[in-house]
Amino acid sequence: MKKYKSFLKITIVLLVILVTSACGNKNSENSSNSNKVVKADKKVYNWKMTTTWPPNFPVLGEVANKYAEWVEELSDGQIKIKVYGGGELVPALEAFDAVSNGTIEIGSGASYYWAGKTPAAQFFAAVPFGMNCQQLTSWLEVGGGYELWKKTYAKYNIVPFLGGNSGVQMGGWFNKEINSVADLKGLKMRLPGIGGKVLEKAGGAAVLVAGGEIYTSLERGVIDATEWIGPYHDYKMGFHKVAKYYYTPGWHEPGTQFEFFVNKQKHDALPPHLQAVLDAASKKAQVWVLAEFDKQNGIYLDKLVKEEGVEVREFSKEMLDVLRGYTNEAIEEMIGNDALSKEVYESYSKYQNRVSKWSELTEKAYYNKILNN
Repeated sequence: MKKYKSFLKITIVLLVILVTSACGNKNSENSSNSNKVVKADKKVYNWKMTTTWPPNFPVLGEVANKYAEWVEELSDGQIKIKVYGGGELVPALEAFDAVSNGTIEIGSGASYYWAGKTPAAQFFAAVPFGMNCQQLTSWLEVGGGYELWKKTYAKYNIVPFLGGNSGVQMGGWFNKEINSVADLKGLKMRLPGIGGKVLEKAGGAAVLVAGGEIYTSLERGVIDATEWIGPYHDYKMGFHKVAKYYYTPGWHEPGTQFEFFVNKQKHDALPPHLQAVLDAASKKAQVWVLAEFDKQNGIYLDKLVKEEGVEVREFSKEMLDVLRGYTNEAIEEMIGNDALSKEVYESYSKYQNRVSKWSELTEKAYYNKILNN
């Protein structure tokens, strides 16, 4: 019996040693795996961004730089983005292709620049007589617009993100008075997107010129008129020196949406928390751009009027009514030839009709009956 008890004790001790050893090895293995996971999670992604804007361009170039900073901060340094202005890596209007084929990870621009590739893209930037910033952001965020935007870009291996909004723009700079639609006949104007198609219906010629080339084109007579955004940029770009007549409102761009666009393979290779960082930073950009434009446009409108003697003129209601009709024609032609454009526009117009009823009772009433008194 004593021998049996002694044997039993030895057996139990050996079992304890074996179990402890196994647990120790398992813990060690888990610890090793845990360290590997931490290391994988801390992988640093070095990306390049190309923009359609000149380097460090006010607001739009600035927000590209800020976006890179916000992404690096929110990702705790895991995503580092080096920003290049239009022409520094690729020509400004080739940014979409460079991101699509993976040469560059991310771009910054406005979707109507890619109308030649997919007409539906224009609805995610600006629609003449369409939704303003507030309404467009609502459609994109909670009205199904963003899902359609992703669908539109999926064919091109690109994922879009919000990149800010200009708010309602000015009508543009002209080298002659514009009193009626007849004055647009033969006019060569820098005017992208659906607005350009409307101008063509009025007898003008729409020319797509990158932001950094507009002043020279206007000065040399390559174009007779240009629209851009508002007083801040217009003053900085010197349009008042080469064109005499400044018009409002920006019927063609009532709230232009800008964008960041990411190569889909690069996006999908990121862990989920870093994909969320790209999205979160884009929401910050959306707010900052509109806030900065409102601030600066107020300051520089005063400079143009009081210091430079610029006279702001208004397009007539009769002219705007005709342009609205041309807009409807242009859109009907576009969606008739492209199923995706039709799908996107049906969603867009349905949303606009709904929110406009609310705006009639609130925004419009406030501006017309309170601010104007």
